[in-house]
Amino acid sequence: MNLKKTILTASFLITGLGMVNAQQAAKHEDTEFYTPVPAKVTPGRTVADAPSDAVRLFDGKDLSQWVMTDDRTKPATWKVANGILTVDKTSGNIETKQSFNNYQLHLEWRIPANITGEGQARGNSGLFLASIGKGDAGYELQILDNYKNKTYTNGMAGSVYKQTTPLANPSRPAGEWQTYDVIWTAPTFNDDKTVKTPAKVTVLFNGVVVQNGFELKGPTQYVGQPSYKQAHGPSPIKLQAHGDKSEPLSFRNIWVREINEPK
Repeated sequence: MNLKKTILTASFLITGLGMVNAQQAAKHEDTEFYTPVPAKVTPGRTVADAPSDAVRLFDGKDLSQWVMTDDRTKPATWKVANGILTVDKTSGNIETKQSFNNYQLHLEWRIPANITGEGQARGNSGLFLASIGKGDAGYELQILDNYKNKTYTNGMAGSVYKQTTPLANPSRPAGEWQTYDVIWTAPTFNDDKTVKTPAKVTVLFNGVVVQNGFELKGPTQYVGQPSYKQAHGPSPIKLQAHGDKSEPLSFRNIWVREINEPK
């Protein structure tokens, strides 16, 4: 091997070792930021009724539209009582039987009034706008008590988790019902499975716009930077049973409308 080849080989080895060391040194704190802090907004008080063409994902009666994420052959086993769906943290995430592409979604959620903890350990859950695998794989819109609870701003309620801060903080106090109204545009992929158009999302949180056509950088990534590594088509919508020790939160009145472009 001549000197030039020896130098090139050594250079590649050093570069490769450097990349491995950088990945090993990555921490979840690397992708958390605390400024700017969204302005506090007091939301209006309205309830969104499902339109005639909506699919009612939860109408207060049962979980017939849902399955367990880690085993889609099993029916969802969260608790339903008095028209309310409550997270069962022991059983894992649940997701819709049906898959969706582009859609409009309405969801109402409530943090328990007796919530304890602080930061991310205060009613933590997630609405995964497209579930693309078991566990927490997918694109997460954060659910959390942020009425008077500080955390990293790209991890607060209304954020696309670890990607962007919400434009405002219209959180109501724990114990009150909150609403998400979401317009989701799924990503598209080329024949070679590279991303053609990124996913986009618009979110109204208690009637206040907190995401306005935000382009996602890829699926949620807790440690490191997100990117599109897996091509996929229509996907289920997922609700998270987060592993923190705070009291479980509840949901009600969940419906979705598929958005089909004119032909």
